[in-house]
Amino acid sequence: MSTHHHKETFITKYVFSTDHKMISKQYLVTGIFMGIIGVLMSMLFRLQIAWPDKSFTIVEAFLGRHQDGGVMTPDMYLALVTIHGTIMVFFVLTAGLSGTFSNLLIPLQIGARDMASGFLNMVSYWLFFLSSVIMLTSLFVEAGPAAAGWTIYPPLSALPQAMPGSGLGMTLWLVSMAIFIASSLLGSLNYIVTVLNLRTVGMKMVRLPLTIWAFFVTAIIGVVSFPVLLSAALLLIFDRSFGTSFFLSDIFIQGEVLHYQGGSPVLFEHLFWFLGHPEVYIVILPAMGIVSEVLAANSRKPIFGYRAMIGSIIAIAFLSTIVWGHHMFVSGMNPFLGSVFTFTTLLIAIPSAVKSFNWLTTMWKGNLQMNTATLFSIGFVSTFITGGLTGLVLGDSALDINVHDTYFVVAHFHLVMGVSAIYGMFAGVYHWFPKMYGRMMNKTLGYWHFWITAVAAYGVFFPMHFVGLAGLPRRYYSNTAFPLFDDVADVNIVITLFAILGGASQIIFLANFFMSIYKGKKAEQNPWRSNTLEWTTPVEHIHGNWPGELPTVHRWAYDYSKPGHDEDFVVQTTPLLDGEEES
Repeated sequence: MSTHHHKETFITKYVFSTDHKMISKQYLVTGIFMGIIGVLMSMLFRLQIAWPDKSFTIVEAFLGRHQDGGVMTPDMYLALVTIHGTIMVFFVLTAGLSGTFSNLLIPLQIGARDMASGFLNMVSYWLFFLSSVIMLTSLFVEAGPAAAGWTIYPPLSALPQAMPGSGLGMTLWLVSMAIFIASSLLGSLNYIVTVLNLRTVGMKMVRLPLTIWAFFVTAIIGVVSFPVLLSAALLLIFDRSFGTSFFLSDIFIQGEVLHYQGGSPVLFEHLFWFLGHPEVYIVILPAMGIVSEVLAANSRKPIFGYRAMIGSIIAIAFLSTIVWGHHMFVSGMNPFLGSVFTFTTLLIAIPSAVKSFNWLTTMWKGNLQMNTATLFSIGFVSTFITGGLTGLVLGDSALDINVHDTYFVVAHFHLVMGVSAIYGMFAGVYHWFPKMYGRMMNKTLGYWHFWITAVAAYGVFFPMHFVGLAGLPRRYYSNTAFPLFDDVADVNIVITLFAILGGASQIIFLANFFMSIYKGKKAEQNPWRSNTLEWTTPVEHIHGNWPGELPTVHRWAYDYSKPGHDEDFVVQTTPLLDGEEES
């Protein structure tokens, strides 16, 4: 393909672009914007938990009619928790990881000119953008945004008259999620077809970087599980608007008997968590792939147990679809069925442990380059292990009953999925920023960003485990009515102070990111001395990625510090030497 290309206008280059590199930037910047909103919401409701009766000017400024003298209303508290969870899980982590890095890296690392369908890729992003706009619009409707927790269980989500947050805000939530799922499915199908069909000459599946394996398997999980959530959302819309009762049965409101019968809210739980649990891995697997790549490149060593890593990615993907019932141990589930879900849940610890041991072994006695991406990758391994250990408690049906719906659960999934995935995303941004923007991010600011974020994250979620073990239930607007919880009030203040510190520290990242786009040091072609194909493309972005012929691949992606070579890295396009065996 010639590098000469028809002249692009501003609109075709930056707005309705079909170039995967531009679309990845669109996803990243949109994800960052949504992340700012999600973090601000968490700051607001943490103020309420720590100082339930205090008045705050910031609450008055942001919440308008949903506050009374600087104290937010209980309905708005639940709405903030709901939209914060929705934004962070779907619009920040899914888009920030899969949307950004699958788009950026799949064509570049497999040696393709672009995605299989550039047009569908563009449509996928704009559906995501539309869904983000609708979700944010729900914040401004009169009765307030959706308020049923991010899991939107019926009947709060199925009866428009149940509470203020069950009205138009909930309808907008459902519409937004339906469009988001359409976007994810288009993106996932594109990723799968691209990996299977557009690999360059010599790029066998066993030579793919682990990033591509992670993105590929993530896309497969998305195609399998997202349609189930779409069906749940559509059936919920029917219940809300067309008088059906898929999820409603024997409902009384203020003494009035409603006409619904025969449905079951537990059915909704099954449908939701059949997507909801794989969604955890849709978020974490791309981060795992990114961390594997960053740690190998910065340890100057081959990744330890490459095939075991691929096997564990596939095992996690399979097991993630058969563990959803562990979210429902207190729903009246048959104890035998609970024991089956306990078994499959504990089983998933094995491939997760394989990955953790392999990351540690990759770093062991390596020549570690302590740049910001390495720090965030090590942070990822740390939070993934500490958060995963508490999963053993929640995965056991007998133990889970004691801490279900307490802050113990919040602490667990924020560490293992929220913080870990965000660390993976930061590692990816710092590592591939030179590829995206042709410049380097500031290293000193990166160090400050990592250390303050790391201290704040543990400061928030480590004490939260103990508050949960003390029985403090989550999503409560205020605990002052329960003398039992007076002893943990001070702990909640400490957690909130760390949360504010962690939120504020992201300003360092934002400043570093946006300043570096324009003022950062110019990047060389291969600043990290990596082996993968994306570093063989020119620093200036060109349509089609490579001028002239596509590269030919002769070896796997992890030939670091290989005997017989002058450098401590050997790019995948380097032919094997006489007598050299492929790793």
